[in-house]
Amino acid sequence: MALKCGIIGLPNVGKSTLFNCLSNAKAQSANFPFCTIEPNVGVITVPDERINKLAEFVNPDRVMPTTIEIVDIAGLVRGASKGEGLGNKFLANIRETDAIIHVVRCFDDENITHVDTTIDPVRDKETIDIELQLKDLESIDARLQKVAKQAQTGKDREAMRQAKLLSKVKTHIEEGRSVRELELTDEESELLTTFQLLTAKPILYVCNVDEASINGGNKYVEQLKEAVKGEDAEILIISANAEAEIAELDDIDERQMFLEDLGIKESGVSKLIKKAYSLLNLETYFTAGKMEVRAWTYPRGTKAPQAAGVIHTDFEKGFIRAEVIKYNDFIELGSEAAVKDAGKMSVEGKEYVVEDGDIMHFRFNV
Repeated sequence: MALKCGIIGLPNVGKSTLFNCLSNAKAQSANFPFCTIEPNVGVITVPDERINKLAEFVNPDRVMPTTIEIVDIAGLVRGASKGEGLGNKFLANIRETDAIIHVVRCFDDENITHVDTTIDPVRDKETIDIELQLKDLESIDARLQKVAKQAQTGKDREAMRQAKLLSKVKTHIEEGRSVRELELTDEESELLTTFQLLTAKPILYVCNVDEASINGGNKYVEQLKEAVKGEDAEILIISANAEAEIAELDDIDERQMFLEDLGIKESGVSKLIKKAYSLLNLETYFTAGKMEVRAWTYPRGTKAPQAAGVIHTDFEKGFIRAEVIKYNDFIELGSEAAVKDAGKMSVEGKEYVVEDGDIMHFRFNV
């Protein structure tokens, strides 16, 4: 399941520094716009304490955590929707992602030039919002032209359905609001996904702060929180510089001491990856055996046969049943055999909705 989160933001907000912390891939980081010319892609392991705990009990030959892809996209400038800077390329790269991580500068530093000279996170957010909204309007107008004539006949129901929703979305965007803020029915939401609109993508705002503001935030963070409270979005506070220092430490104990000095229990990078995973409405189930303990990614609400298909399509086609152990039961009792003896392993059919943390064994016939 190749799922991507794109890191976006204005030039010099800390995107590439943060990407370097997230990935072994090293994006060039410098004090000038467009230092990241091509989008850098890193495959990121999702931190999950549960898989490590399972491995302690099972002692497998190998451990395979789940991953997502993080894409570092070149900095955007005002006018990108009209081709300014790396405009069209930038926007095309965003379209290829499943969710957006929007890094916003929330720190003062006279040595790092801001593209608009002053620090104003709300203005910065709105700059990018406007460019994405303008690009969405362009896409909507082009699509409306195609379906409007078909819809006018009154015979093409699908064209009528599309035209109605496109007009609704267009009005909303023209009011200066992103599509993710628009209330839709389930049917409209399903149709909306086919439009591939930029402002419909789920978003996480990352406030890049100085080290002193990691725990309590600052005035810039509060300004941004106020600006996004109407959106279906989350905010995370991170110091990219502090994360860069943590990333340089190879020793786990040294990293933990650094975190304690900062007054935090978990690195911002770890929190960001978990948030990104959640942003995509993803959950994890596990398979556990002597050869391998492995985490598998699936969309929240998935039923057992489709979850089995994540491993192999044959598992879904020939699905018979799923043997399910709850994670807490496994940890409490210490082994699969002990869980079975205690009568706590359930046998589930095709309608079972997989729960986050389930340990599963699929029976299938091809």
